[in-house]
Amino acid sequence: MITLVRDGQRAVVSPLGAELKAWSVDGNELLWPGDAAWWSASAPVLFPIVGWARDGMIRVDGVARPMGVHGFAAASRFRQVAGDGAASTLELGADDATFAIYPFPFRLSVTHALTDAGLVTELAVANEGDRPMPYALGLHPGFRWPLSGNRRAGHAVIFAEPEEPSVPVIAPGGLFSPERRPVPLDGRGLALTDALFAAEALCFLGARSTSWTLEAPDGARLTMALEGFPHLALWSKPGAPFVCLEAWTGHGDPVGFSGDLADKPSMRLLAPGATDSVRMSLAFTPR
Repeated sequence: MITLVRDGQRAVVSPLGAELKAWSVDGNELLWPGDAAWWSASAPVLFPIVGWARDGMIRVDGVARPMGVHGFAAASRFRQVAGDGAASTLELGADDATFAIYPFPFRLSVTHALTDAGLVTELAVANEGDRPMPYALGLHPGFRWPLSGNRRAGHAVIFAEPEEPSVPVIAPGGLFSPERRPVPLDGRGLALTDALFAAEALCFLGARSTSWTLEAPDGARLTMALEGFPHLALWSKPGAPFVCLEAWTGHGDPVGFSGDLADKPSMRLLAPGATDSVRMSLAFTPR
């Protein structure tokens, strides 16, 4: 584990998946620590897909290849290439194992840094091959619910901009249906309840907001600001002591999709030799 410390903040990063495993501000533990009884992860990095592939398979050049939910980065061991006590950069490169299921030379770097304002995570992906590379990136952090010693009831998520009060219905297998279901937005606010998560994640595709805030009943606030992520997702399980505020560049396969990975909706195509990056900034304000 890699421990980062700065001005009352502490973060822990695992080389497995370059995953953030803990983040605290002045003793307030904010990140879900993981518990197999509910959800064993804390904040996985998603690459080279986000969400589920139909039948657990992607197709590249007409060849079907197995791909688990959210790709393989979260289960891969990264190596640290830079660090200064308050920041760490870890890298994952293509190898024989990844090439067998995702036949593209790539390099993925993940930087976690504690700043004066909070915690910043940046993902950068490079295409080291000689043809366009389809990919998606995502961040899947889970936060404690209740936040900062509060009671569980009374929490809400506040969007920076008004969002559509409906989301896609998630079909069996995690596929995106063309049908939609209503979301009980009250202006820009969405009260967190167990009933909200009875029918899978709430996926705001093409969201207007580039930031959103988890707000506790005593006024404590955890704000996530985003750069480069067009989609937001909110996920938990009824009764669970965590809630995930997710940021995605792509999403799961549509119902019936059987095309090439490069043709999947919302996948990005990275030119040979090019690099793309996305960024998340977290800030906590006590009551």
